[in-house]
Amino acid sequence: MTDARPVPGRWPVLGHTVPLLRNPLKLFTSLPGHGEVVKLHLGPLPVHVVTTPELSWQVLATDADKFDKGLVFDKMRPLFGDGLATSNGELNRRQRRLVMPAFGRRRIAGYAENTMTKLADELASSWQPGEVVQFDRRMQDLVLTIAGQTLFSTALGEDALAEIQRSIPVMLKYVLVRAFSPKFVERLPIPPNRKFDAAAARLREVIGQTVVTAREQGADHGDLLSMLLMARDEDTGEGMSDRQVHDEVITILTTGAETTAVALAWFFHELAVHPDVERRFHAEVDEVLGGRPARFEDLPDLVYTHQIVNEIVRRTPPLILMRRAREDVELGGVKIAAGSEVAVSQHTLHRDPRWFPDPERFDPDRWAPGHTAELPKGAYIPFGAGARLCPGHVFAPTEIGIVAATIGARWRPVPVPGKKVYAQIKATMQPNRLPMTLVPRGT
Repeated sequence: MTDARPVPGRWPVLGHTVPLLRNPLKLFTSLPGHGEVVKLHLGPLPVHVVTTPELSWQVLATDADKFDKGLVFDKMRPLFGDGLATSNGELNRRQRRLVMPAFGRRRIAGYAENTMTKLADELASSWQPGEVVQFDRRMQDLVLTIAGQTLFSTALGEDALAEIQRSIPVMLKYVLVRAFSPKFVERLPIPPNRKFDAAAARLREVIGQTVVTAREQGADHGDLLSMLLMARDEDTGEGMSDRQVHDEVITILTTGAETTAVALAWFFHELAVHPDVERRFHAEVDEVLGGRPARFEDLPDLVYTHQIVNEIVRRTPPLILMRRAREDVELGGVKIAAGSEVAVSQHTLHRDPRWFPDPERFDPDRWAPGHTAELPKGAYIPFGAGARLCPGHVFAPTEIGIVAATIGARWRPVPVPGKKVYAQIKATMQPNRLPMTLVPRGT
């Protein structure tokens, strides 16, 4: 067996941290050219990155039991506690059994009807023709409000909703620096660390208070928090402690909101710069919706809308999934010793021209019915894969589809001339800014 090939550009002490923070997309899209298993260094720590669908599937699905969550998740534990994003072993399996029913199809249909459609329609109804809005911020506010109202009944969660709006954008702004900096950097009293820690502390406190209040009330408010509090393990009959519920709520809020908000922002930006795609999208929503808000039952008929969602998600996934080998394992002829860090990068896979020809081109027809039959397992993994598939893998596309169709039925957001838009990679690929003028459909 051979050793993993080192990636060029390593700095003394800092490893590849500087090029990773400076231009992570360039770094990760270059990795397949160096081998199927390559070695990056986060500070002095070596990380083995797999670059093929087959090996990604092996790590995330086939041999998932041979791996625990890795370094990035360790660094996020002060925020997430022992939620699904950070827990391992039997605790993770138990929590998944308790949490997953909250994301079942019937529950998601209820969230769609009671929250997604309602709030998207209220936002679209509040806009005025010719109004210029910071579209990315509006989508972030909307998604955080949907997340908050899905988790908490309005009366119970007013303080929590306010803190969600305040703190999560701050944490998401600095999470990449925290995740990929050497350990000594996260202890420095620099502004990113101070702001991240203060926001995380505020959020954890208010969520903790909300969980305790909900437990004391003992009522089913019809929200996700009530379901988490009432969940019981089928094997033992035990439920979650307040602390565990708190950790799962924090995890759901922080991991789900950013990717969905960013996808919605890029959705309308891409429509605006691809008129043919926009025309097809508008024709579909007009035919299916006839000007009304989108509902859960409309989604199967919004075929082209779903293709756009898939293409957006292909281009804007989370940066990396980290794992740690629990035992010695072989990946593509490379021996990975127990305790080694292993990574799968969705950016690497989703921009590989072997699976996605001309990968930088925005092309929803990649996802037309029948076009993905030859796509290998592991080539498209925006929500991970295997037993640790993200619980929101249905919730998020449902939300994006309903919000996009509801807005698109009434409005054409148009870019403001002279305002250059480009991607900034933080937790995800955020637009640097996205001012758009609201133009009513039909004008």
